[in-house]
Amino acid sequence: MSRPLPIHPDEAASRARGALLGLAVGDALGGPVEFMTAGEIRAKHGVLREMVGGGWLRLKPGQITDDTEMSLCVARAIIAARGWDLTGIAGQFASWLKTRPLDVGDTCRRGIRNFMLKGQLETPPNQWDAGNGALMRMVPVGLFTLGDDALLRRCAVEQAHITHNHALSDVACICYGRLLHRAIAASSKTRIRREVDSLSTDFPTFGFEPYRGLSTGYVVDTFQTVCHYFFRGRDFEECVAGAVNQGGDADTTGAIIGGLAGAYYGLESIPRRWLKRLDKRLVSELNELATRLVALSSLQAP
Repeated sequence: MSRPLPIHPDEAASRARGALLGLAVGDALGGPVEFMTAGEIRAKHGVLREMVGGGWLRLKPGQITDDTEMSLCVARAIIAARGWDLTGIAGQFASWLKTRPLDVGDTCRRGIRNFMLKGQLETPPNQWDAGNGALMRMVPVGLFTLGDDALLRRCAVEQAHITHNHALSDVACICYGRLLHRAIAASSKTRIRREVDSLSTDFPTFGFEPYRGLSTGYVVDTFQTVCHYFFRGRDFEECVAGAVNQGGDADTTGAIIGGLAGAYYGLESIPRRWLKRLDKRLVSELNELATRLVALSSLQAP
């Protein structure tokens, strides 16, 4: 059942733009230090707070990776269909994969190829598929499902299962969508924290206190890192830089916390020097997609 969010649609659209642009900024900041340890980052950069480029992918400063690119696929498919279209999302993934992207995870590649070869929209359950590849593309799902928790739960799992069919991935995606909903509704961090506490009650493995300092591609490690730095951070930059400087799967943790922090702190909180590093066409598209996703949501329903 849809439930109204206590926020004006114009403010929701602004926070939504903060979420999508925050995702891209976090991705671009973290990409050059992906797979580095926190110690290696300190030795090379001190505290990384600038978009330096480089890394194993030899990125240009401000260049995004698969985290943002797959999120764009989800958003574009929803906008094209003016609603939820799982086949359209899978088709966008397939078109993207055909461009031979700079980076794509093995689990994502396998799921997309299964759709291309067999028309398969749901990968079989696999105990080894508890990666963060479905979680990293959840921001557009969260925006489209504003005001409708049942729709969020359905869409989060359906899009996840194109590539990742694992209970831990599923619940992380749903919880993250709820965190986005609460952030866009201008809830306090105390209120947002209740969603995480509820998840860790049902799935204790997600508990992040004390923080273990792991930031691998395992969805639990990713989620713990995001929560640790989001709840202790005092502004957008502190949240995102903290997660990225933890190293590991830094582009993905950066993207996920960037989406949440962008929704919570708002578009104006994102450092201008970071936004200026992003491709101008990308910034324009993300702004437009965010606005249109909110317009399609239950928040705008009559």
